[in-house]
Amino acid sequence: MSEKITLLVLAAGMGSRYGGLKQLDHIGPAGETIMDYSVYDAINAGFDKIVFVIRQSFEQQFREQFVNQLNDRVEVEVAYQEIDNIPAHITRHPDRQKPWGTAHAVWCARDCIDEPFAMINADDFYGREAFDAMARFLKGKYPASDNVYGMCGYRLENTLSEHGSVSRGVCSIEDGYLQNVEEHTHITIDGEGVIKSREKDPVMVMVPTTPVSMNFWGFTPGIFTFLDVKLQQFLAEKSNDLKAEVYIPVVVDELIKEKLVAVQVLECQARWFGITHRADKQLAVDNINQLVKNSVYPAELWS
Repeated sequence: MSEKITLLVLAAGMGSRYGGLKQLDHIGPAGETIMDYSVYDAINAGFDKIVFVIRQSFEQQFREQFVNQLNDRVEVEVAYQEIDNIPAHITRHPDRQKPWGTAHAVWCARDCIDEPFAMINADDFYGREAFDAMARFLKGKYPASDNVYGMCGYRLENTLSEHGSVSRGVCSIEDGYLQNVEEHTHITIDGEGVIKSREKDPVMVMVPTTPVSMNFWGFTPGIFTFLDVKLQQFLAEKSNDLKAEVYIPVVVDELIKEKLVAVQVLECQARWFGITHRADKQLAVDNINQLVKNSVYPAELWS
């Protein structure tokens, strides 16, 4: 059983829909980011180390605003998701500017993690119950050989933005285990509350209670071997594509179909919210303020 567990935070996104570095935007009453609340919940749940995947272009700002205040509270490491951080024998299109997606981001942290770990997005608030559930799951893992992974699932209707489209991994679950996950990158909700996926033509109306992945996964280090294979397969086909990305839900879905892994869906009643678009920020601020008012969090998180 594992004595140590790590939280991997994917914070290298460019924030194109948001219009800036949303992972560093102030949400809490004392200037906290959403990441602050995730790390705070993770530490309280028993996570021993935090690894951030970032871009070198904003490393100084990231360290000054965020990492430095954690150094005396928890072990911290930083990994870098850069366009050229790919297997050595692969060349890319010279005009490519976007990172290669969440599966690539996790792969970039491979040298920082030797223990079971949870993976989250920097701009999503997952709730302390989710971190508690994931910590319990990971502490029962054998780091080297266990290919039963975990996922915190959420209801689709509770994960949407009124201000634009979102990407979600739509899940099929049987007997508590994930059967498949399909990435939908353009889900919207209209003024009548109708949820639609515009991933394919024709547009598909979606059931509000559909379980979705919010990229809160629990892995063992064996995932890096799988990711290395999948990333090389992806880049062999797409290295000259200017926008193609490889997503963690897609990789996990393939591994399930290949019967290489199983994924247990963790039950928790956590409340999710996030900031995909600039207009989402005020709702996130209001939600955090309410949680502070309800004494879920202190007014100054790190005081």
